[in-house]
Amino acid sequence: MKKILEVSNLRTYFNTFKGVVKAVDGVSFNMYEGEVVGVVGESGGGKSITGFSIIKLIDEPGIINADKIEFNGIDLMKSTDSDMNAIRGKEISMIFQDPMTSLNPVYTIGKQIEEVLIIHRKELNQKERKERCIELLEMVGIPNAKNRLKSYPYQFSGGMRQRVVIAIALASNPKLIIADEPTTALDVTIQAQILNLMKKLVNETKCSLMLITHDLAVVSEITDRINVMYCGKIVETGPTKELISSPIHPYTQGLIDSIPSDNKSGSRLRTIDGIVPNMFDLPSGCAFEPRCKFSTEICKKEKPEIVMSGTRGVSCHNALGGKFNE
Repeated sequence: MKKILEVSNLRTYFNTFKGVVKAVDGVSFNMYEGEVVGVVGESGGGKSITGFSIIKLIDEPGIINADKIEFNGIDLMKSTDSDMNAIRGKEISMIFQDPMTSLNPVYTIGKQIEEVLIIHRKELNQKERKERCIELLEMVGIPNAKNRLKSYPYQFSGGMRQRVVIAIALASNPKLIIADEPTTALDVTIQAQILNLMKKLVNETKCSLMLITHDLAVVSEITDRINVMYCGKIVETGPTKELISSPIHPYTQGLIDSIPSDNKSGSRLRTIDGIVPNMFDLPSGCAFEPRCKFSTEICKKEKPEIVMSGTRGVSCHNALGGKFNE
């Protein structure tokens, strides 16, 4: 498979009056053509900042540094603002959390889809743009697409608005879509529809999808590979089926154990003890150590580096000891 994205040692820091927040601290991963990669973890873990950093949508006081962010052969770290404006929306599209705030309430749906085509598909005339807008709405499953072009966002349900946002993201045939919590504002049944739609569209268009979410159950449904993030770092990575069936890091195990299941009917829902540490005052060793029941002295003193073995990777001092299977 062709490599579409290579992120090497990404660091996004925010300089504040209270100190430096290392929101993303040394993240590295690759993505390949047609692949769906999940980025999962609790709020504040750096998932969304990772996505925004890739397309350089971080404002001051945020500072992005990386050894490399290479997209389709282009080093984005060396790209100018003008270069990035040409890439965003055309080569890389973003789907944001809340479809209502992603859409302009005073413009019709058709106008908002067409805007992307005017900017990034200049070869299309007005008639061709309208035909493309209708095609996109039909692609994402909106009935009576021709007439719905004249509708406003308030005339759509939450699930239908998210379908429109997905249509906008697909308008210029991007090679990569970054979806930031795309189903958070939707109810459970609509979530499933949107996830199935996104998986179907990835298969049809051969684009790659980065799915950012706090819900491990969501990523387990449609992703090929998962990156688990905690306090700005990837603590475990691997193929979805392997990572879900045999997690190595205790944090990943905690996330999986906390998923409600029919097998646990009548039993208390399991949680991860403790809370996420203050990002201004992270532990000197492993960030997860204060919450980890398997911690040892080395965990308190030294930050673990991620170690790869084949397609699996884990950042844990005791991961190879087998003690997490007890």
